[in-house]
Amino acid sequence: MKYEVSGKDIILFEDDLELDDVLDTGQAFRWNRTGENAYFGYCLDRPLSISGTKGRFLLKDTSEEDFLNVWAPYFDLDTDYSALRELYSKDPTLKAACGFSRGIRLLRQDGWESLVSFIFSSNNNITRIKGIIARLAEHYGHFPTPEELSGETVESLGYLRSGFRARYIIDAAQKVASKEVDLGLIKELPYEQAKSELMKITGVGPKVADCVLLSGFSKTEAFPVDVWIKRVMAEYYPDGLPEEFYQTRGIAQLYLFNYIRKFKGEEK
Repeated sequence: MKYEVSGKDIILFEDDLELDDVLDTGQAFRWNRTGENAYFGYCLDRPLSISGTKGRFLLKDTSEEDFLNVWAPYFDLDTDYSALRELYSKDPTLKAACGFSRGIRLLRQDGWESLVSFIFSSNNNITRIKGIIARLAEHYGHFPTPEELSGETVESLGYLRSGFRARYIIDAAQKVASKEVDLGLIKELPYEQAKSELMKITGVGPKVADCVLLSGFSKTEAFPVDVWIKRVMAEYYPDGLPEEFYQTRGIAQLYLFNYIRKFKGEEK
């Protein structure tokens, strides 16, 4: 990881990153495009303006401490994605997917924020999810804690216009606040056990649980399967991904998802 401090800004030098590949593909929902190769968003209620492409990025009004403690982990800057792409390139389909979306990285998000976000994502689209989360954060003045949301009702959350998902969010908040579902424990549990724990929450099925475990708890063996990935698996991997990719198959999924949705989808 190479960077420079420039006044109140950070200049990041990273060849394996493209903002459109990571901030506008459904991994996180608190980012908005502000211009070409430029975004504004939040992590843990810390705001960031980031812009750049082709290996050079400007992070505005960010201290070196926040960069090292918040943004470097968030953008997974300690992981060697060149080595991952080399591994994946043993497989022809993944090789093509990596070539199409070279700048993909896993956004390592807060577990609670990820859980709320992906519950809202159920049978929804990115634009609507962003709107719901923006209204939620605006209402509270920050991203609400489980304790804050646990006292809400479906009626009191009506301003979100989130439909049936409101009761799922309340159930999640109540179970997390009471430690019936302990997010700290989930971080330490093996993948399969962690998935079972998350699925105690109403509205959290296998796909949402895998999204949360991958993005919010860094369990890279989690493999979210939606309609696009079902298509990939049926067409290219009827017997499953090669076993050698198992430990990082969640990251492989990011490449495959973007490839099949944007490139192969348009092709058809």
